[in-house]
Amino acid sequence: MLLRSMQQAIYTASNSGHFGLAYEAYAHFTSPIRRYPDLLVHRVIKALLQGKRYHLSGSVISVAVPAPPPARKGGKVIARPAVTGHEAEFWEAAGAHCSANERRADEASRDVEAWLKCRFMRDHLGEEYGGTVTAATAFGIFVTLDDLFVEGLVHITELGGEYFRFDEARQELRGERTGLRYGVGSRVRVQVSRVDLDGRKIDFRMVREVDPAAVTSRARKPASATAALDDLRERDRAIRKSRTRTAAGRSARPTGKPAKSARARKPR
Repeated sequence: MLLRSMQQAIYTASNSGHFGLAYEAYAHFTSPIRRYPDLLVHRVIKALLQGKRYHLSGSVISVAVPAPPPARKGGKVIARPAVTGHEAEFWEAAGAHCSANERRADEASRDVEAWLKCRFMRDHLGEEYGGTVTAATAFGIFVTLDDLFVEGLVHITELGGEYFRFDEARQELRGERTGLRYGVGSRVRVQVSRVDLDGRKIDFRMVREVDPAAVTSRARKPASATAALDDLRERDRAIRKSRTRTAAGRSARPTGKPAKSARARKPR
């Protein structure tokens, strides 16, 4: 929620500082180089260390022009404009181009990751998992499965036979009749009901709802996340053992003598 409330970072030629760090001047780059903007910043730093100025003009790049010495007044360095005229337009265009490509790369990686998760969960249809509500909307809740970290939607029609109202301020769905609430952090158990590989969507079905008394009571102190996770894992192990014993009992063959077939009695 905090990240969503903030504006996305962009590459720009104007050095407006950093709000969070309270820096008047700020530049972001990585070493080793992982992005093309990092390469540009590295080139600028390399040119400055050599006493030169890095120029970006269209597709022609030159570092042959020496950088002017910094002006001083009263022992303080007077900042000079880094770029002027058409060169500033080139840097702005480069920043916009790099920002757009970074957004596109992020979207592509998220799309591939979502497809791989759907492909994995398609082989687990009908299985039950414990999870945590990570988002609430007017049409349902999004649940992230424990250990697998796969997110899916529990549609509002799967929450029960009552009307749920979405509270945007609290980010939760609340039942009008029972007062049952599903908000961020609620622990639930779901079943994988549908996987849409083309749409990159996974649908869950609610298996065991949380205790209404525990949800509606605000005075009760919630259990720690570690204790809740351990309890859920114990329940998962018990269910798996029960299924294993049931499957073993069905597949086992009788070892005793075969039962005698009953002969049909002749009518008197």
